[in-house]
Amino acid sequence: MGAWSTSAAHEARDGHRQPSRAKDDSARRPIEAEANRLVETYADTILRVSYTYLRSTQDAEDICQDVLLKALGHAGSFDSAEHERAWIIRVAINAAKDLLRRRDRQGTVALDDIAEPVAPMGATDRELEARAKGVLELVMALPLEYREAIYLHYYEEYSIKQIAAIVHASESAVATRLSRGRSKLRPTLEGARHEFDL
Repeated sequence: MGAWSTSAAHEARDGHRQPSRAKDDSARRPIEAEANRLVETYADTILRVSYTYLRSTQDAEDICQDVLLKALGHAGSFDSAEHERAWIIRVAINAAKDLLRRRDRQGTVALDDIAEPVAPMGATDRELEARAKGVLELVMALPLEYREAIYLHYYEEYSIKQIAAIVHASESAVATRLSRGRSKLRPTLEGARHEFDL
């Protein structure tokens, strides 16, 4: 007797009505569709946001899975797509910061490499990939508060006001972090055209 049949026998014995497998499958379909939507819409964003904090692909993947599961549990409770996106990014940031705190207590740090497809038009794929990796490495080398502001502004295209709400800081603090982060990047990227308008 299979696992499903055993469960059905126990429920029948206890006086519960077991729904048919067809009802089970139809109830599962909306959940699977929502899970697929969340993965397609947010997985890359969660991975990038998490990596911005952690600099570890494996840790970012773990956080991505956790955040997607939490989002699935909150399905239908958002006012808009923008509200959902901001909530997901906030949860990813909080999870990454929690992991960093745990890491600090344990004294371990993992560093991985990851390439981000960001570069000017007109270059070969190999040049684009090398440039993206180089720019991202420079951003990742910044102190966390600058890295966070630059990533959310230039990679996720949030305004200063939106970033302030996400990271729970004042707009002037976010603007200062962006300015100082750009200043720290400027000497290295001087003379090159790139998305930071330095």
